[in-house]
Amino acid sequence: QVLLAESGGGSVEAGGSLRLSCAASGRTFSSYAMGWFRQVPGKEREFVAGVSRTGGGTYYADSVKGRFTASRDNAKNTVYLQMNSPKPEDTAVYYCAASLRGISWSGRDYDYWGQGTQVTVSS
Repeated sequence: QVLLAESGGGSVEAGGSLRLSCAASGRTFSSYAMGWFRQVPGKEREFVAGVSRTGGGTYYADSVKGRFTASRDNAKNTVYLQMNSPKPEDTAVYYCAASLRGISWSGRDYDYWGQGTQVTVSS
């Protein structure tokens, strides 16, 4: 089992920056591809970014491409989401998730989820 805990959320002004972290328990962190998702009340959870097992591959939703950067440090069992130039529409609860199947756009392919961290972007 993998336990995930996000941190780093909070309030930020549009155009600023924020870095989310997701710390994972367990010795098998490097066996999992990691994803970042977000959800706004009343809307479905959406894929934001994904990082391959080694960190060599990253994938992004079009809405954040060029602004957000996902990375991981397997020695620290941690995955990151660097949010640059956030916009008010990026306001959401952000979740990290772990997948044995590899990076996927679908939340159904992820095996473990964190509890989420709120990000609020003001204009």
